[in-house]
Amino acid sequence: MTSLLLTGIGSLVTNDPARSELLGEIRDAALVIEGSKVAWVGSRRDAPAADSALDLGGRAVIPGFVDSHAHLVFAGDRAEEFAARMSGTPYSAGGIRTTVAATRQATDEVLTANVARLVTEMRRQGTTTVEIKSGYGLTVADEARALQIAGQFTEETTYLGAHVVPAEFADDPAGYVALVTGPMLEASSRHAKWVDVFVERGAFDEDQARAILTAGQGKGLQARVHANQLGEGPGVQLACSVGAAAADHCTYLTDVDVDALASTGVVAGLLPAVEFSTRSPYPDARRLLDAGVTVALATDCNPGSGYSSSMPLCIALAVREMHMTPAEALWSATAGGAASLRRTDIGRLVPGARADLAVLDAPSYIHLAYRPGVPLVTQTFVGGRPV
Repeated sequence: MTSLLLTGIGSLVTNDPARSELLGEIRDAALVIEGSKVAWVGSRRDAPAADSALDLGGRAVIPGFVDSHAHLVFAGDRAEEFAARMSGTPYSAGGIRTTVAATRQATDEVLTANVARLVTEMRRQGTTTVEIKSGYGLTVADEARALQIAGQFTEETTYLGAHVVPAEFADDPAGYVALVTGPMLEASSRHAKWVDVFVERGAFDEDQARAILTAGQGKGLQARVHANQLGEGPGVQLACSVGAAAADHCTYLTDVDVDALASTGVVAGLLPAVEFSTRSPYPDARRLLDAGVTVALATDCNPGSGYSSSMPLCIALAVREMHMTPAEALWSATAGGAASLRRTDIGRLVPGARADLAVLDAPSYIHLAYRPGVPLVTQTFVGGRPV
């Protein structure tokens, strides 16, 4: 097994929970990769020998971003819908059906190429792990193929047959729930790790969502929930009651919701690129953090409510608009995303962790928020290999 010494690191963010500060930052640092894993981290002057070495010239190194919420298996775009929103039309869940129609008509090759394009965009911006949902097929065959395509790019695949009720079931939502919990789940569960549901007006109510999540868990899938995006509702409480890993969006929360997240350990996934794209209020990250809630940042990359693949943008928005510190935002985009996916092998740079990291053309991670919109990631390593 060959080893690589990364030296000359101006600032190394480890997210090591054994260190006293949030990010476990080491100045004038070095890191050794053996195979696909981190073998050693510490001060440059104490670095062991390795088979080869790369001097980073004072650049910062951070854990690779963990994007724990994305919708990448789709066809077409909704640029006209975006333009209408910017002219005053409010966002609603109904636009999803436009993408459903385009996705159903697309070939496997078209869908796979689109996912590959977006994952490549993410890699260039430092994302090393991405969760990918189905949800734009909404038939038995289309949901199963979406998950098979997603599985070519990530092990974090999520069954989202419960995205919206498709047009052909508009007069029979109960029939669609039966499909989602029956034949569609049967076909999709073998290709998925997670089950998700959009709990919102225009999508699924609490009883429908609970039935869908429970059925998914019965097939061995772990739960996550789209919760409280468009208004206060039952999504967060439902996520907490079923033992979900994450409740994502969390834009509109009551004190009871915040207390439930804090007491159960359900991760609050915040998706600020959506608020940017829909001109909606941003979630109050400060309120959540001060209550002891674990927070993750993710892109929610999708063609409708937020078509961005950029975790650095999410960090900048979280700092500017959601009152997070630069350190809190970076932790949430790395270790927080890992917590959302119930992973301990990613989102941190400690011995034994997967060697997923990003090199910044900057002396500190603070530049991710300090220089918004600037492509600071110069190199991304996934499993110890540059990509």
